[in-house]
Amino acid sequence: VQLQASGGGLVQAGGSLRLSCVASGRTYSTAIGWFRQAPGGQREFVAATTWSGSTSYYAEFMKGRSTLARDIAKNAVYLQMNNLKPEDTALYYCARRTGSPRVTHRADYGSWGQGTLVTVSS
Repeated sequence: VQLQASGGGLVQAGGSLRLSCVASGRTYSTAIGWFRQAPGGQREFVAATTWSGSTSYYAEFMKGRSTLARDIAKNAVYLQMNNLKPEDTALYYCARRTGSPRVTHRADYGSWGQGTLVTVSS
């Protein structure tokens, strides 16, 4: 499975963005996770969902501000982010794993996409 992330951009604080992660290949029994990495920082977990959409899991800093959705026909998972803050500025990646999305360690994910840059201005 190969993943391609897109949808990043420049937005003012309080604005919204929708990131897309398009998968090529089989996605059965797959969970798609989103991670982010700020300049000079560690790659951290943002959110993840099963491909079926039955289970989603969010990092505390994203709860109430983001929603995961998927489009089966387009083989895509979307991360809708609202009320963005300057500290959300980072390169956002999607990745996959087999099994539960309630896993936040980056080493448990593979097939990393190339990342899409989100910049939030104050």
